[in-house]
Amino acid sequence: MIQKQYLMIPGPTMVPERILRVMVREMINHRGSEFTEMLKNVTAGTKKCFKTNNDLFIIPSSGTGGMEAAIVNILSEGDDVLVLNIGAFGSRFVKILKAYRANVDEIKFERGKAADITTVEKKLKEKKYKAVFFQQNETSTGVLNDVKALAEVIKKYDALVVVDSVSGLITADLRTDEWGLDVVVAASQKAFMLPPGLSFVSFSKKAWEYYAKAKMPRFYWDFKSMKDWADKGQNPFTPPVSLYYGLEEAIKMLEEQGLENVFESHKKLRDLTRNGLKSMGLQLLASDDIASCAVTAVFPPNGVGADDLRKKIKEKYDVILAGGQEELKGKIFRIGHLGFCAETDVMVALDAIKKEI
Repeated sequence: MIQKQYLMIPGPTMVPERILRVMVREMINHRGSEFTEMLKNVTAGTKKCFKTNNDLFIIPSSGTGGMEAAIVNILSEGDDVLVLNIGAFGSRFVKILKAYRANVDEIKFERGKAADITTVEKKLKEKKYKAVFFQQNETSTGVLNDVKALAEVIKKYDALVVVDSVSGLITADLRTDEWGLDVVVAASQKAFMLPPGLSFVSFSKKAWEYYAKAKMPRFYWDFKSMKDWADKGQNPFTPPVSLYYGLEEAIKMLEEQGLENVFESHKKLRDLTRNGLKSMGLQLLASDDIASCAVTAVFPPNGVGADDLRKKIKEKYDVILAGGQEELKGKIFRIGHLGFCAETDVMVALDAIKKEI
């Protein structure tokens, strides 16, 4: 019997056997009718997860590829943009934008805090920005931003609202159309319960207006090319067919459970994790009111190295925990509780931590 590895990181997440089974099916012609029908189905199903009727692109890439695609399809070199940076993936937006020579301002919030609405509005009053970028869920700190409130204030100043929902989508409610989100990015290896390899980007009518004027170089990431091919039921380039098989099955599983029930399940796992850690006397990075439903960041006890603790837990219990990033590297560890994760998985992880602290 193969011992189960408990992959308790915020992505890649554990993949259900049901999805693994469908992913080993034979290849099909990616220019044929079978793939066309599958692409139609998975696009429609993914749109339901985004709660959108906007165009949605399924791109063979990591989540970072989706972030880059979002940028190059709406901006030109020298455009003024604002990043609400609450963690490592806010910093990633900054790095990509600077690589394409956008004029980047950022508000860098204290790690473990969400973006403050008053601070954001004050910045928006000072300068006209073409787009504002932020995370729904900051994976590096376990913090959930108030996307609806941020979008409301950003739209008052006529900037595009660009949201990285890579670790947020499906773990917490996100209403793309209702909240007026222009561009939303997600990825396969989080709550979609799939291996890495697909990113998803929704693109509003207003974003298409920006596309018409955008001059940043793009070839692989070109949404107009993707849309032209999608209208024919195909991808511009060879797609990872096996991942599409998996995505189709994942959408079926999500629809069977119901999105609202999936949100509630993630809340329960979050609360179970946080309450368990608190009962051990451990300090959590994020406060309860902004706590992520996908991942919890926690400080080890005084005198215990976060990475040493993770190593011991992996070696003794086969429980894999994530480390800290940026200035939190070596100072915290993180527990993922998203996607195909059960209460028993969380309890195993908590028990391992309790035994080693």
